[in-house]
This record gives sequence, C-alpha cells and structure tokens, in this order.
Amino acid sequence: MRLHDNVAIITGAAQGIGRATALKFAAEGATVIACDLDAAAVAAVAGECREAGARAEGYAVNVTSRDSIDTMVERVRQKYGRIDTLVNNAGITRDARLQKMTRQQFDDVIDVNLRAVFNVSQAVVDGMVAAGRGAILNASSVVGIYGNYGQTNYSASKFGVIGFTKTWSRELGPKGIRVNAIAPGFVETPMISTVPEEVLDKMRSQVPLRRLGKPEEIANLYAFLASDEASYINGAVIEVSGGLVV
Repeated sequence: MRLHDNVAIITGAAQGIGRATALKFAAEGATVIACDLDAAAVAAVAGECREAGARAEGYAVNVTSRDSIDTMVERVRQKYGRIDTLVNNAGITRDARLQKMTRQQFDDVIDVNLRAVFNVSQAVVDGMVAAGRGAILNASSVVGIYGNYGQTNYSASKFGVIGFTKTWSRELGPKGIRVNAIAPGFVETPMISTVPEEVLDKMRSQVPLRRLGKPEEIANLYAFLASDEASYINGAVIEVSGGLVV
C-alpha cells in the first residue's frame, strides 16, 4: 500500500472529491483525518474508512475559523505525533456575473477556497518542517487557469491557490516538503447537483472524452502525489479534465 503509515488530513471530506479521497487514502493504508463542517457526514466517512481497515477519525472543522483549525491540528499531533499529508480540498461556489455579484458572495468563496488553504497549511507546516518531509496538495480548478463566465470569485480563489502552490514549492521544497495542485475539470459531485440536464449535456460535449469526471479519478491523483512515487514532483499544477482544454 503506497500510503502505509501516512497521517493525512483531508478537508471537505464529507462528500464528493473529499469523500472519494478519504476512501482512497484509507485503501492505500493511510491514517485518515476527515474534516468538514457536517459532523454527522464526516463521522460517516471516517466509519467507511475504518470498515476498509484504516485508522480514521472525523472532525467537525470550520475551515474559515483559525481556532477550529488549530484545535483539530493540535489534537491530531497529540494523538499521532505528526501530519504527513494535507489535502486542501474544501471549496464552495457562489456564482454571479461581475455586475450582480455581492460582496458577501465574493467574500464567502475567498474565505473558504483561498484563505482557508493558507490557514490550514500554515497550521500544519511547522510540524512538517521539523520532520523534514511532507506533502501539501491543493485543490485548484481549470477555472482557475482559464476563467469561467459567472465565476469571478471562484476563478480568483483557484488562481490564487496556484500562486500558493508555486510559492510554497519554492519555500518548502528545500525543507523536504512537496507542494502540488490539482486542477479538475467538470466532475460529478454534489456541487453540480442543481445544474439542469441540458447544461450537463453541453458540459459533456465540451470534453473530448464526452463525459464528466468521477471523484475517484481525482482521488487517484491525490493518492499518487501524496506517495513516495511522486517524490520528484513539486510545484506542479496537474489538470484532470478529460482534455477539456487541449
């Protein structure tokens, strides 16, 4: 198992890509620390991980609260002694055109998708530096590379995550910590559950593979990047989009 004895924190783990990542890490032998606002849902995910034979815990964490983050990180360190991998997966959308977007919509997305990535990463990085190893994996998006109609806030947050990734890979690489980002395309998650079928059909038609991605396909790459098999990958932003932009 490629993640044997790897202690991994995964944010936004209650559903979608986060849940799939938690289950993949569990299958690969990691100790999974599943974090999300929904305490019951994240407890259920942790239970699924334990059923797969892994050590796992669920934490109700508000990633917009530094106190909530610090409390979780300290409890994990006290119990397991270290944190090997952080997957910054938590994210939201609050879409609107520039002329219609409210300050609250903008701030909500920046708080969860960008500021929280900074806060959780800063909370774990000292321990990784002390250990001389670690992996920080950030959720960007193809929208953060190419932009998207009606997503000023989301595009900005995901582009900012790429900036974090490039900067931290330079700062932390010499200390043995790899920092990479994944930029998914259209993926079948609860985030698109309200999208009308005719819009989904149009999305599928834009992808050369003629389908949306599955959460497990993103989780597979997270697991690879967290493993020693990716030991020379640092500062990368890897698109997983079915060839959406080629």
